[in-house]
Amino acid sequence: MVLAPSDVRTLQGIPITSPARTWLDLAAVLPFEDLVAAADHFICRQTRSFGHNRVPLCSLEDLKTQVYRHAGMRGIRKARAALELTRVGADSVPETSLRLAIGREFLPEPVLSYVVRDSSGREVAWPDLAFPIFKVAINYDGGHHLGAAQKESDIRREAALAANGWISVVVTVEQVRELGYDGVARQIRESLIRGGWSPRG
Repeated sequence: MVLAPSDVRTLQGIPITSPARTWLDLAAVLPFEDLVAAADHFICRQTRSFGHNRVPLCSLEDLKTQVYRHAGMRGIRKARAALELTRVGADSVPETSLRLAIGREFLPEPVLSYVVRDSSGREVAWPDLAFPIFKVAINYDGGHHLGAAQKESDIRREAALAANGWISVVVTVEQVRELGYDGVARQIRESLIRGGWSPRG
């Protein structure tokens, strides 16, 4: 395998493949949904008024360039299809899996990195996935949400969403284990209907 100079980086003096080239190489071995999640992770960029910001490892254009330059490479069809579903703003693998399940249910596409504001413009909540038109907010609460401080923060989040007229759907690890992501997406469907979305368009 011959690598282009742009495909090589150096880490502590050791040559490694660039993030975009690494992702393309993964296309030959990863299941499709995992490949989408990897792409989401590589290009994730977030700037928030709290916590840490996310700096992308590469851009979506970098990934597209790799696919364009290696048309005959093993896994290239999978890579091309994965990029069609890749979005900036997914902060974790479960968020990507949930977003893809929402798509399989033919629901509206959620907005990532959306900020809910009150009537004065103050930031009050930062849902993982949002449907602003229907005021439905989705949050995936993983294991770190079990701590006392995080629980208190989550309570404030839910209160802020309710006070501003949003329907909140909290997805937990246990729900995913019991229903699968597709089952959770069907619950989100019901919340969207409550928010005014019509399955008939």
